[in-house]
Amino acid sequence: MVLFIDCQVAGISGDMILSSLVDLGANKSKIIEGVKKSADLLDGTTIKKLDFIKVQKNGKSATQLILEIDENTHERKGIDMKKCIESASEKLELSNIAKEFAIKSINTLIIAESNVHGESESSVHFHEAASVDTIVDIIGTAIALEDLNLFNEEISCSPVAIGGGTISFSHGTTSNPAYAITEIFKNSGIIVKGGPVNEELTTPTGASILVNLVSSCNEFFVDMSIDSVGYGSGTKDFDTFSNVLKLIQGKSNETLTKDTVQILETNLDDVSGEVIANTIEKLMENGAKDVTVSHAITKKGRPSQLVSVICDSNNTNSLLKILINETRTLGVRIRNSQRYVVPRKILESVVTLESQNFTIHYKISDSEHFKLEYDDVKSISNQLSLSFNKTEELLREQIKKKND
Repeated sequence: MVLFIDCQVAGISGDMILSSLVDLGANKSKIIEGVKKSADLLDGTTIKKLDFIKVQKNGKSATQLILEIDENTHERKGIDMKKCIESASEKLELSNIAKEFAIKSINTLIIAESNVHGESESSVHFHEAASVDTIVDIIGTAIALEDLNLFNEEISCSPVAIGGGTISFSHGTTSNPAYAITEIFKNSGIIVKGGPVNEELTTPTGASILVNLVSSCNEFFVDMSIDSVGYGSGTKDFDTFSNVLKLIQGKSNETLTKDTVQILETNLDDVSGEVIANTIEKLMENGAKDVTVSHAITKKGRPSQLVSVICDSNNTNSLLKILINETRTLGVRIRNSQRYVVPRKILESVVTLESQNFTIHYKISDSEHFKLEYDDVKSISNQLSLSFNKTEELLREQIKKKND
């Protein structure tokens, strides 16, 4: 199964994705009950009304979140919002993957604000995101995704409409997108596009949820047979389009999923292995999908290193600068390339080694081949004082037994 999030016209906000999941079939009563329990953990907040209703948006029927609250604060520390989400995840007994998604989403908001204001993450204060709305959107979305069993599916999105013009917020007026939005989408691999109106179409909460949910961004609609569609309405009304987020769920029509990447290549014949190693590390940290280095013989019989970088088009310029600055190369070749990616899911399993329980994540393809996450194997190996190879062997045996 695949899920495609179409946000290329109306953008995305937290309430829009939550409403579209309800429209897709998520259990409304379960979400409302869970969200209310979560809001009780946030001091100074009372939910007066919470519901999902059908509305018309420029001729399109969609589901909209109705939320009425009493709140006696306009500012909260980011870590307090995070503690609320952590406590709510435990109280609601969310699965590990749902809990991880919720915590990562609020962390993304905190990190963005930290980068914008030059403050430590523990000192960050939320203003617009301080409302219980943020808790409702993140916890509600986690509940809905878990209810629809979507965490283990392949999820992708379209380029994201962010609107245009200027916006006014707690720190004054700025051009759209606001600073937090650019920080959230930075190095995410998600393409943003301006317009189609001079309004804010994508909110920080919506952006944070999106970057922690999708595995790829596609310029065109993915190949699939459609099973169901969910429409989530925003609160604004526009004359020229429906302010609606569209979720499409279905089955992939191809064994292999195709996307387009860019390849950056350069030949190096006068740099050390240490420089190349440092360059690889910086490229990967800044959004490269992969970096390979191979031996070659170039003009005049010179031994050389061919460095190839795979990346998304939105990362090309930043990675190009790193490649040039770090290696001092005088030229880089750039080309588009289509690639076929075997569909895979990221699963988790609790295994027991030497009377201790560990959570291991692994990628599994349609062919049932699975690959353990390196960082998990390394961590368990260090804790048990076993070799990496032995730890991997024991983990694979346990997961195979569970899957048989």
